[in-house]
Amino acid sequence: MKKNEIYQGKVMKLKFPNKGVVEVEGEEDKVIVKNVLPGQVVSFRLTKNKTNKKEGRLIEVVEASEVENQVPPCPHFGECGGCSYQSMSYDRQTELKLSQVRELLTNVVPDIKLDTCVESPDIWEYRNKMEFSFGDEIKDGPLTLGLHKKGSFYDIVPVKECRIVHEDIRKCLATTLNYFAEKNISYYHKMSHEGYLRHLLVRRSRKNQEIMLCLVTTSQIEDDDELISGYSKAIQELDLQGSLAGILHMTNDGLADMVRADKIDVLYGADYFYEEILGLKFKITPFSFFQTNSYGAEKLYSIAREYLGDEKKNVVFDLYSGTGTISQIIAPVAGKVIGVEIVEEAVEAAKENAKLNKLDNVEFIADDVLKALDNIADKPDYIILDPPREGVHPKALRKILEYGVEKMIYISCKPTSLARDLEMFIEYGYYPEKAVCVDMFPWTRGVETVCLLSRSVVK
Repeated sequence: MKKNEIYQGKVMKLKFPNKGVVEVEGEEDKVIVKNVLPGQVVSFRLTKNKTNKKEGRLIEVVEASEVENQVPPCPHFGECGGCSYQSMSYDRQTELKLSQVRELLTNVVPDIKLDTCVESPDIWEYRNKMEFSFGDEIKDGPLTLGLHKKGSFYDIVPVKECRIVHEDIRKCLATTLNYFAEKNISYYHKMSHEGYLRHLLVRRSRKNQEIMLCLVTTSQIEDDDELISGYSKAIQELDLQGSLAGILHMTNDGLADMVRADKIDVLYGADYFYEEILGLKFKITPFSFFQTNSYGAEKLYSIAREYLGDEKKNVVFDLYSGTGTISQIIAPVAGKVIGVEIVEEAVEAAKENAKLNKLDNVEFIADDVLKALDNIADKPDYIILDPPREGVHPKALRKILEYGVEKMIYISCKPTSLARDLEMFIEYGYYPEKAVCVDMFPWTRGVETVCLLSRSVVK
């Protein structure tokens, strides 16, 4: 096989999250091609040609797979980079996710008990948070507002019929685009750093159906008060199923293409609302970390609480605790919970929410986990880990494992990181007693995994 040549082959399987193993007739080596499905026949250009490591870039799907058994419900599917599995029925995509995670984990623990992918209570309109970008769909084209085109850093696909967000969010999206397009307002160009419109952040409470809308712009239009107040009025006049909690204007003159704020002005209402999970209330601000699938989070956290058991004298460490959601949910079945999180804003939010929920057996510490463990006088009976995508730093994991607690619960949003960390758990005598996948992100490649690790499991 020659680099830059075009080849055709069949996708034999899909490794997490999107690496298709393609077999080309007459060739011994397999080629890794991303953004495909098992069973598809695809054409690709060979981009890397090394011994035992060949990679290609997808050109087109020549033949659909037998797993593709439905017409994608969303008209933007295939062009938008958000969803990956809409040509498959929901049960087939959960089977695929389960098989991907099982393959990763059985490479480390061959007999691990992983037989279930818990379905999301809602598979459509489930997202409670979306970040949309202003831009153009084609170079120098008209203003648009939506999500990045698959594989593109610049092109923005309008997603006015996106099926994974609620109709109220779609209405806000359309009204925002129409308002600024009619006034011929420019978007912020990433290369020249010129322009006004940057992002639209929308959050929605599933319990109370409240919406918080955050328009993010630069400061490159002077005296924009009339423009912004007109926009706020247009949003307030919308006929929504729910209600508006707040409309915010954020100013961001940073160079990075991310939602952040140098300044926040509240145009209407408040800069927060409340969400409820398993009977507890949580204050949500524009930048609060919170699971994007509220009802799915209830499934996830219920499993973690079940794994923990109900022994109210125990001390539980919740490491990488974020805004303290898990800490507070397990507080009723624990004697004391100590949450550790490096982001100070998240810790302050956790403390505020704990007070809101009248929980007096939770404590939150703002520090790096590796450093914090040296300064905590309490010794844990159980430990819960919910690390970022890259998993637990090896130094921190060794310190955690040296506590020698009976049980640990590992919640992972990236199974490759979990598989890597499991090797050190086994080194210290811990084995996965049971594990389950939770589909928090229907139609996308994402999946959560909850794993109960125990020292009492005999191998």
